[in-house]
Amino acid sequence: MFGCMNKLSMLGAALLLLAGNPAVAAMGPFEIYEQALRNDPVFLGAIKERDAGLENRAIGRAGLLPRLGYNYNKGRNSSKATYLNEHRQNQTDDRNYSSYGSSLTLQQPLLDYEAYAAYRKGVAQALFADENFRGKSQELLVRVLENYTKALFAQDQIDIAQAKKKAFEQQFQQNEQMFRQGEGTRTDILEAESRYELATAEEIEARNEQDASLRELGALVGVPTIDIADLAPLEQNFQTFTLQPANYDTWHEMAVANNPNLASQRQSLEVARYEVERNRAGHLPKVSAYATVRQNESESGNTYNQRYDTNTIGIEVNVPLYAGGGVSASTRQASRAMEQAEYELDGKTRETLIELRRQFSACLSGVSKLRAYQKALTSAEALVVSTKQSILGGERVNLDALNAEQQLFTTRRDLAQTRYDYLMAWTRLHYYAGTLSEQDLARVDEAFGQGPRTR
Repeated sequence: MFGCMNKLSMLGAALLLLAGNPAVAAMGPFEIYEQALRNDPVFLGAIKERDAGLENRAIGRAGLLPRLGYNYNKGRNSSKATYLNEHRQNQTDDRNYSSYGSSLTLQQPLLDYEAYAAYRKGVAQALFADENFRGKSQELLVRVLENYTKALFAQDQIDIAQAKKKAFEQQFQQNEQMFRQGEGTRTDILEAESRYELATAEEIEARNEQDASLRELGALVGVPTIDIADLAPLEQNFQTFTLQPANYDTWHEMAVANNPNLASQRQSLEVARYEVERNRAGHLPKVSAYATVRQNESESGNTYNQRYDTNTIGIEVNVPLYAGGGVSASTRQASRAMEQAEYELDGKTRETLIELRRQFSACLSGVSKLRAYQKALTSAEALVVSTKQSILGGERVNLDALNAEQQLFTTRRDLAQTRYDYLMAWTRLHYYAGTLSEQDLARVDEAFGQGPRTR
């Protein structure tokens, strides 16, 4: 009976402990991304930029559609009219009267190449806005994962630096004890102390990097900063992804066809091309049909005390003859801007394909590097144990132990960096190919532990 009561007491204490220290589910990159969609000011601004850019299609189309306008005027006039009377003498007549006029005009362009070029330019601007937004949407995925992995790698560096400090502190104390016993040297003490201080500096730098990365993540989700304990760590034995397609040429074709930055640059070139056409149209005639309903009464001195109701339908032709050379200059200016856009498209294409190749190679080599670093870590751990045993046997000195531990910590750091680099390379490969999606980030998200954390 007493044993049962003790068990109940222990269970109650455990429940109280859990109530006072609740488990907090760690956030993976995908959850950060979902919050960023609602809070990231850069992405929210991109939405408004796209919405504004899409209006260019309607603005350009307006120049091809009918225009309806109404004009109204009413006033009080005071005038003096002088004329010859029947006796051939000047006679003056003071007139104080009201005047009135109104007109309703409908106009439809029939031949207006400038309006057509403006419409095509507006379509290209709308497509540019859409592709530019698609690029920024994919860029958000990259920014989330980049800052997420930077924060976790900084934590790995902090952990490694702290392990270094602990190991070097133990070595320092051991060297001091051996020195007091007359078996060690002052150099061994200074070497251990120096490496301890270097590890301290590395920890400080890593904490600064982590703080910056966590604040970047906080800005994405709309909070000042995020606690590192809220982030899910990378699984140590996560599975690398099968690269599909496996050949670079297919990725090359995908990037040329789908990359949103290249697509928006092509639309920018179309905008420049139709700007040339719009300026060149300044030399061409314009033809439009119009219909007018006009009413006026005493609108001028010649129509004093007269009222007119006039309906007019007709064709208007406008032929530009000379504009001081402005049309030719504007056309040349627009042509140079179009040529600039062509060069920028060529440069952007080369830059994108270079990065695509770099990330493709990084994905292929990343698998081999991970395997090599994992083996190197096993060897480095064995080397530390073997070196310590050799020191006891008099075959090695303390400097060998410090070097072995330094190699172990360096290998741990490089392995952690390679893990994050591989995930970023896989993500950036899809980004430069223009196919990066939420499903890809969800796949990467599976590599991070999602278990609850206590804090």
